[in-house]
Amino acid sequence: MSASAESTVRLHWFLPTGGDGRGLVDRHAFIDGGVKRDRLAPVSGVRAPDVEYLAQIAKAAEQLGFEAVLTPTGTWCEDAWLTTLALTQHTERLKFLVAFRPGVVSPVLAAQMASTFQRISRGRLLLNVVTGGDATEQRRFGDHLDHDQRYARTDEFLQVVRGVWGGKPFDFRGEHYTIDGGLVALPPDPVPEIFFGGSSPAAGPVAARNTDVYLTWGEPPAQVKQKIEWIRGLAEAEGRTVRFGIRLHVIARDSAKEAWATADRLLDDLDEDTVAAAQQALGKSESVGQQRMLALHGGSRSRDKLEIAPNLWAGIGLVR
Repeated sequence: MSASAESTVRLHWFLPTGGDGRGLVDRHAFIDGGVKRDRLAPVSGVRAPDVEYLAQIAKAAEQLGFEAVLTPTGTWCEDAWLTTLALTQHTERLKFLVAFRPGVVSPVLAAQMASTFQRISRGRLLLNVVTGGDATEQRRFGDHLDHDQRYARTDEFLQVVRGVWGGKPFDFRGEHYTIDGGLVALPPDPVPEIFFGGSSPAAGPVAARNTDVYLTWGEPPAQVKQKIEWIRGLAEAEGRTVRFGIRLHVIARDSAKEAWATADRLLDDLDEDTVAAAQQALGKSESVGQQRMLALHGGSRSRDKLEIAPNLWAGIGLVR
């Protein structure tokens, strides 16, 4: 069965560069992200994200036919650029969707890094732009802009990146960046696709103008449809076409009964204090997407409230 390019489904996996485990508690619960096994918070069964383990995951994803692996960014993760570049030496075809934050690195330097990555990996880089929805996390990296200003800066950042990939000196005058003769001497070939997510009014125009793939978290189909129509309309107004992706955690078993039993087991591993603490922390996020996630379950641990659409479970959002 064939499909057109527009309707082809592409599957990506995830690289747990902040530590891995069998429970739902996020990497943030680990004092050092699981790097040093003797310095874990009271969470058992954590595997450190050493290069040997990450290489196992990357090789398995490649052998099973996944196109790429998403690699996160943040305080609790290994650096996405360095980790994935190391893993290109352990794989042959797998692409790496590298998450990075505009504003904590020069756009010209980021463009140069991406170009170098493409040559070393022989064209296996994809870029995931993370504007940032947690003000505390952003300040930790020296970024003190507010939510909407961060998206305005991302807009300029991506204009500069694409501009300096053009192969000739590029000038730019904006509110956040002033570039004189910006240039990547050896532009990337192919140019990396840019992935981007954001549910706020400030995010939509940035996606429409600059990105190749717009990403959303798992929401009920009707809500996802609204977001797709929103971004598609904005992109059409810009004379562009944007593809769409969705990020979901998957519980896969041989039967629905076994899958739901696993979901119940994951919930049973969580105590009320853990859920309450996670909800309090997540509730401080400035991310509109994160607030939409919280609204799906409202902190409830009741299965009938957590199944928000057929086989779509919001339980993971209780602590992640």
